[in-house]
Amino acid sequence: MQEQILLSTDFKDLKLYKRGKVRDVYDLGDNLLIVSTDRISCFDVILNNGIPGKGKVLTALSCFWFEFLKDITPCHFLTCDINSYPRQLQKYKNDLLGRSMLVKKTKSIPVECVVRGYLSGSGWKEYRQKQSLCGIKLPPGLSESQRLPEVLFTPSTKASCGHDMNVDQKYVEELIGGDSADKLKDISIAIYKKAAEFALSRGIIIADTKFEFGIHNDEIILIDEALTPDSSRFWPKDTYQPGRAQPSFDKQFVRDYLEGLNWDKNPPAPELPPEVIQKTSEKYLQAYHSLTGIKL
Repeated sequence: MQEQILLSTDFKDLKLYKRGKVRDVYDLGDNLLIVSTDRISCFDVILNNGIPGKGKVLTALSCFWFEFLKDITPCHFLTCDINSYPRQLQKYKNDLLGRSMLVKKTKSIPVECVVRGYLSGSGWKEYRQKQSLCGIKLPPGLSESQRLPEVLFTPSTKASCGHDMNVDQKYVEELIGGDSADKLKDISIAIYKKAAEFALSRGIIIADTKFEFGIHNDEIILIDEALTPDSSRFWPKDTYQPGRAQPSFDKQFVRDYLEGLNWDKNPPAPELPPEVIQKTSEKYLQAYHSLTGIKL
């Protein structure tokens, strides 16, 4: 049976906290309800087509990583068990099942905590021009997709709309204080290293990823999603070869298709053909299965 696509929710008796590019978030008082839809965005534009199973992969994979990483950092996750949700949510069970979670409400830290282990994407483009990555000087002679000499923390602003902007550690220190800035960097790198080592054992290279953090009871905790195909660059280990772009388990497949069109990357976005939608869905599901051993 074809997976039903959920593009949006409209729970009128709940207070909408925010509607992001992918997630609809509702305010339940001390907690939030996060619903991962099947929306997909590329170049900061939400596409008209949804990707079957995408929201369920994002939710299930985040839940997996929150548990896996709990020895490094606390997180906002409470439960994804629908039966333990408040009674007022039970009527929305069909929309919530498998694609939602209850989390603690936090004060979000306005920094995207980007961690890079390999030279790719915008980092490769900058390296070719300046021999640096987000302003950090690198040795000469590196090739595209090569593993970096050391894992790099390259934070950026967290824009509510438009593009995030790369910033340096000094910017983060001035924004939230030196101790908190150091903690963000240390936690982000520690999470990446543990997750990347595990993923490699499951046949996936995590080239780079980004995390978000919030403050809860004066403590910095991991929020939003964690190490999904939306927030990370996943490569298959068995075909990895430095010196070229790598095939991936994320939405790069959709970006590549759109790059081949005569589209100015402003709304409205072009329609995706069925074969691109299906292939992208398969990539998300394959990433989840490879990492967890479970089929959705």
